[in-house]
Amino acid sequence: MSEYQYYEFAAIDRPLTRDEMAELRAISTRAAITPSGFTNHYEWGDLKADPADWMQRYFDAFVHSANWCSCQLSLRLPKAVFRKAELEPFASPFALSIEPSNTHWILRWTLAESEDYDRFAEDDGAGWMPRLMPLRDELMRGDLRPLYLGWLAAGDALRDDTLEPEVPSGLTELSPAQQALAEFLEIDPDLLEAASMGSAAATPQYEETQHISIWLDTWQTADMQDVLKRIALGQGQEAERQVKSHHAAWLKAQRPAPSGTSRRRVMELRELAQSAAATRRAREAQVHAKREAERRQQREAELRQIMDAQDTYWKSADEQASLGIASSYEQAVRILKDLAEGHALVASPETFDRQLRRFLVPHARRAALLRRLANAGLWSG
Repeated sequence: MSEYQYYEFAAIDRPLTRDEMAELRAISTRAAITPSGFTNHYEWGDLKADPADWMQRYFDAFVHSANWCSCQLSLRLPKAVFRKAELEPFASPFALSIEPSNTHWILRWTLAESEDYDRFAEDDGAGWMPRLMPLRDELMRGDLRPLYLGWLAAGDALRDDTLEPEVPSGLTELSPAQQALAEFLEIDPDLLEAASMGSAAATPQYEETQHISIWLDTWQTADMQDVLKRIALGQGQEAERQVKSHHAAWLKAQRPAPSGTSRRRVMELRELAQSAAATRRAREAQVHAKREAERRQQREAELRQIMDAQDTYWKSADEQASLGIASSYEQAVRILKDLAEGHALVASPETFDRQLRRFLVPHARRAALLRRLANAGLWSG
């Protein structure tokens, strides 16, 4: 099988210029290149550029997927969004790296080697960018959950005595983008369940919406005038980015400090994950047992209906057997299996055996039918 790689870059804070698009086109003649991004896939080849360099120069988001069971997400954030001390506790050489430039932080989440071969055989990588890109806005608002997920994704590579970072609120109710990140990085659901036990509830979205008027009161007149001027000059995208940046910074400042809940060591999280797994398996077993009981109840109702009209079913089986072709034999056997189950439920297997012998009198020479009945466990000859 050939090697397959998928590359997708997105420009969010500003569109690519014509010169920049020309620079990208010089590197790839068949990529899809627009002011908002670059997309291409390769078999037997590779991107003739360094994605890390492109993230420094052009783009705000990058998704890479390869069929050797590896994938990566990179996001570029303005440096003012986080202090270095806020980011460092989440960094891990195994899953989340954090690199500074003069003006930005570049965060890179990596799944280096998955064991889900079917996923990477079937997934061409094209659907991940729209699912993961909202993480950037969440981080801009100071949401630390994507960073914690990156730390947690290191999983088995972390030492037992490693201390977890401060646990952000809302791990029990991840956003759709955060759920996608957990799926993208293949985070153990039981480990995530264990980690969420130390997480406070998230701030309800409606409360953030209610605070919009308070946020607007923080605007200086000159800043509002600058936004309106940009709109009047046809610079709507720049004005929108300015407003979103201002709002994100305000929301980040409103977020409560970490709860101060005692931080756990990786060994403790693993023990909690084992407990969560046992609870999950018990819950799944209960659900399975309930479904099985419902299925049996439904099947018994069907069999009782069959037995109420069993003469009709015996006649139908006889008609199918008389046709003398393979498909009709199969249909006859299916009917007879239903009758056998019905007799076992409301009569007795012996009663079914007597009626089956009478049924077979005119069909005793149909070897193909008898063979199918034997394979179904209905006839021993």
